[in-house]
Amino acid sequence: MADTGVVEKLLQGIEKADDGVDSLEVANSLGVDHQVVVGAVKSLQAVGDVISAELRSSKHWELTEEGSEIAEQGSQEARVFSSVPLEGLAQSELMKLSFGKIGFSKAMSNKWIRVDKTHEGGPRIFRTVENVEDQVREKLLLVQKGNGGHLEEKEKNELKKRKLLSEFWSSGVWKIKKFKPYNFEAMGVAPDCGHLHPLMKERTQFRQIFLEMGFTEMPTNNFIESSFWNFDSLFQPQQHPARDQHDTFFLSDPALAHDFPQDYLQRVKKVHSEGGYGSQGYKYDWKIEEAQKNILRTHTTAVSARMLYKLAQQKFTPVKYFSIDRVFRNETLDATHLAEFHQIEGVVADYGLTLGDLIGVLHQFFTKLGFTKLRFKPAYNPYTEPSMEVFSYHEGLKKWMELGNSGVFRPEMLLPMGVPEGVSVIAWGLSLERPTMIKYGINNIRELVGHKVNLQMVYDSPICRLDS
Repeated sequence: MADTGVVEKLLQGIEKADDGVDSLEVANSLGVDHQVVVGAVKSLQAVGDVISAELRSSKHWELTEEGSEIAEQGSQEARVFSSVPLEGLAQSELMKLSFGKIGFSKAMSNKWIRVDKTHEGGPRIFRTVENVEDQVREKLLLVQKGNGGHLEEKEKNELKKRKLLSEFWSSGVWKIKKFKPYNFEAMGVAPDCGHLHPLMKERTQFRQIFLEMGFTEMPTNNFIESSFWNFDSLFQPQQHPARDQHDTFFLSDPALAHDFPQDYLQRVKKVHSEGGYGSQGYKYDWKIEEAQKNILRTHTTAVSARMLYKLAQQKFTPVKYFSIDRVFRNETLDATHLAEFHQIEGVVADYGLTLGDLIGVLHQFFTKLGFTKLRFKPAYNPYTEPSMEVFSYHEGLKKWMELGNSGVFRPEMLLPMGVPEGVSVIAWGLSLERPTMIKYGINNIRELVGHKVNLQMVYDSPICRLDS
């Protein structure tokens, strides 16, 4: 039911006006919601032929959230002016205020303030006038009180540009506007989402295979390693070519490592220089200075050495370890070599392990990857004996391809650590990049890793599996 007081006021207004009244103006003059006036109009129309009404379109302006804040507290420029005392204010302090950046720009445009850049404490802001008139706030207050009609269109648009006013169309203006037809049958736009790089897909697959086989992942978070753990602990002599600068990245700062288990270090020194544990050693003058040199690790076997030493310091239990992480070598860059790549490594330690056990584990491991035709070729490694290279026949390329290297860790490496006699450690390693290149048909490693990678390839790459 309509408010009788509003109905009476509405009829009085209509009687006084020659060309009718605007319902919005009536609502503003009475201080009531527009819908109350609309209800009064509909009540009078229901009585009979008392009044006539027609729907008109009109612009309506409302304050935004920021505009309401300025109407209450003042514009940013006025607040900046008020914040500057007579003795001035450091510009850096002003910019800490929430309104500082916008207010400073507007106050400078209005020439209310100036900046003294010669001040020894940094740029300082001073007032240039005694008082200011906050016209922005006054205009917003007019709109807030329903008197926006007193403002020129230019003034309203300036406030709209500052996002202090919002423009609305009241009534049924939408009926004469043109709208684009909406196709309810159209598919929605696919949301943007991330895509796994092929290397990361392969890494996940390798990691899952290791976990299925009962392996535990080793911590590989230290890319920087001492030459002692990277080379000496593996019974790799200090004159070995791999320790030259043209094969290894040496650090300049910090150049040297100092924290070593001293008893273990002395045992490593002795087995290198004098021999021991049934070995004659290398018979050279082993130097601590060489072992101290910090490098970017050249293989994750340095991590395996640390883990085996840690294992030897407690009551021995059989273990199976694995790691997948980056290693660094001072390689000449070409289609198949980078200075940084990923190494996959598996290690098994137990009593009585033999070369047959190693071959059996390798068959199980590579079969899960889709490589069923395997061959093993004798090889040499400083820290494994016997050593084998692993080859697989690739049906697509119709040739045998090298997959990785393997072997049984030497006693000269294990016994100085304190690993019990009778315990054997079998290990193997391969790069992550090579099998990934084979699976995805990539011929140049620089198209897989580095700044030449085509990001669309990452987006388009399917989930691949090797044909068995």
